[in-house]
Amino acid sequence: MRVSLIGNPNTGKTTLFNTLTGANEHVGNWHGVTVEEKSRDIFFDGKKIEVVDLPGIYSLSRLSFEEKVATDYLLSHQNDIVINICDYNNLQRNLYLTLGLIELGVNLIVLVNQIEKKRLRKIDLAKLEKKLGVKVLALDASDKASMQILKNEIVNFKKVKPNLPYLNKFNLKDCVNNLPASVAKEKQTFYAIKLFEDDEDIKKRFNVNEKFNGAEKVAKERYDYIDQLLSDCTQKDNKIYGQSKIDNILLNKFLAVPIFLLILAGVFYLTFFSVGAFLSDCLELLLNKFVSTPFLHVIENWVGSSSWIYGFFENAIFGGVGSVITFLPQVALLFVFLSLLEDSGYLARVAFVTEDILSKVGLSGKSVYTLLMGFGCSTTAILTARNMEDQNAKVKTALLTPYMSCSAKFPIYVCLGGAFFGASNIFVIMGLYILGVVIAVIMSLIFEKTVLKSKEQSFILEFPPYRSVSFKQILKVFFENCKMFLVRVGTLIIAMNTIIWVLSSFSFSLDYVPSSGAESILQTLGKLFAPMFVPLGFGSWGLVSALIAGLIAKEVIVSSIALFNHVDNWQLSSSIKDTSSAVFFTSGASVLSYLVFCLLYFPCLASVGVLSKEIGKKWTIFGAISQFVIAYFVAMIIYNVALLIQIFGYAKVMLTVICIFAIIVSIITIIKKIKKKKLCNDCKDCEKSCTKRLKGE
Repeated sequence: MRVSLIGNPNTGKTTLFNTLTGANEHVGNWHGVTVEEKSRDIFFDGKKIEVVDLPGIYSLSRLSFEEKVATDYLLSHQNDIVINICDYNNLQRNLYLTLGLIELGVNLIVLVNQIEKKRLRKIDLAKLEKKLGVKVLALDASDKASMQILKNEIVNFKKVKPNLPYLNKFNLKDCVNNLPASVAKEKQTFYAIKLFEDDEDIKKRFNVNEKFNGAEKVAKERYDYIDQLLSDCTQKDNKIYGQSKIDNILLNKFLAVPIFLLILAGVFYLTFFSVGAFLSDCLELLLNKFVSTPFLHVIENWVGSSSWIYGFFENAIFGGVGSVITFLPQVALLFVFLSLLEDSGYLARVAFVTEDILSKVGLSGKSVYTLLMGFGCSTTAILTARNMEDQNAKVKTALLTPYMSCSAKFPIYVCLGGAFFGASNIFVIMGLYILGVVIAVIMSLIFEKTVLKSKEQSFILEFPPYRSVSFKQILKVFFENCKMFLVRVGTLIIAMNTIIWVLSSFSFSLDYVPSSGAESILQTLGKLFAPMFVPLGFGSWGLVSALIAGLIAKEVIVSSIALFNHVDNWQLSSSIKDTSSAVFFTSGASVLSYLVFCLLYFPCLASVGVLSKEIGKKWTIFGAISQFVIAYFVAMIIYNVALLIQIFGYAKVMLTVICIFAIIVSIITIIKKIKKKKLCNDCKDCEKSCTKRLKGE
């Protein structure tokens, strides 16, 4: 047996999938959280049941990527049992999709999900079931005990013939006559309605050119029927679902963005300094006392401290990998805080606030989810861009996502920035995150004006009510991200550190460098590229080699520097300030430049692979090259400005920058005035009309 789950976004569809199957798919208050169908097998009453989670959609109109994925799947799996999840408090909107599914003739069970304990409606389920002509259940999608009832309905499913009286108001005879004889009888009603609505995809499929102009009539009759259903089967109070007085403050046009920045600053402070720093220090102490020190003592007794075997464990494993593991609590905490903001319903409101801003640079609110996910992991975030209808917007959003500061980069900020900026590093970190967003917005504007102009896009966003997140959910997010991080450290980072250790510990003649004093393979290669980074303030072979290693995974940059300096995480901060170390920074300006370059340069190879698959090799190569060029010049500018500030002080440099900016603005204003005056000599019409007349249009 196969069961398909379908519903509007934010109705609890993926929650139901997780509860039914024991999976752990991401749940969020966004479109496109489920990008494509996902499946998992369960067993009940001696039967194997495949459960498929389809993308959240509002109708079967095939206007969005999600609607195409879901509708195509349903059309090709007509024998599935389809569970349509509706929100108890949002039936008016949710039932529109339900009617489309009944028109399609699927084997339907309607599950009214009791998300909120506080209900705005009293529903007569038996009456609603009778009116719709399909099975209707009211269950909590997160309650495992309720799943037994649902499983029982699945294995004992019996289809009945529903009755939709509003269909009699449409003259579908001509539409049916336009369908080829190969269309199955049970699908004729659905396809006929689609032709009546002038659905371009369906008309193209069946080569129909006739116009029926019935879309508005179909929508009106469906909603009228839904209103009648709700009037007959429910009682509603006067409250509006999802409305909250706090939105008067959080969505205020003057306060919304500053409040969001303050919340982010609070998240960063708790993650990087107070709670996160304390937990990282505790983990580091435990690892040193109970793991690395005893283990290295045993290895030293066996082979001696001068052996390459001892060097491998000391530097590659405990020095390099250990320096990354200590950031585990902070990585997990960052994901917990982002999950709290998302599950509470706040991030959906952030998308609403920023939609107007992004629309001016060729992006829609749909891009917000992808870009915000980029703060977690660019690789998974890029996948969510595929649900955009406009190809140029999809390419643009995917190319901009690596500019977001992913969680793999913040060990670099904490470790290197903390050594030079101390408590002030919170402002450096905040600035890096904001810089990534600013560069992405500027690049989007450039793309919009040149090679990737977007079409106007629809943006439907639902405000979920503010919800408290359970302690169980918080623990789940924490441990899942700990698991993912440890798996990444235990595979990719150990493998990469081993390769780096071999390259930095042996010469081309295979002499062991610590014993022979020869130049290592990595040192020789690093010196080839180091000169080009001198204008950026970090032209040493070790820092450049760490950047090369960071192409695999950004966390490797920290472990590589620790490995080159032969130190653990305790000593790393002091070693990069010591001029006798293999890798060190000469000033705060060079550290700042290095951090900016790490933020903006090439994405990791996993992200490159996903980009190539999603937007093609041409755009991926273009994106990688443009990122490197931007990273180089932005880092160089910041390095030189930081140096000037060190020499002349903040006040003098800022005044100089303001003066230069004022001069540039003045020149641009004068040029515009001269141009406008010239255009208006021939007529008293607007500038646009003058331009057209001068062109002879």
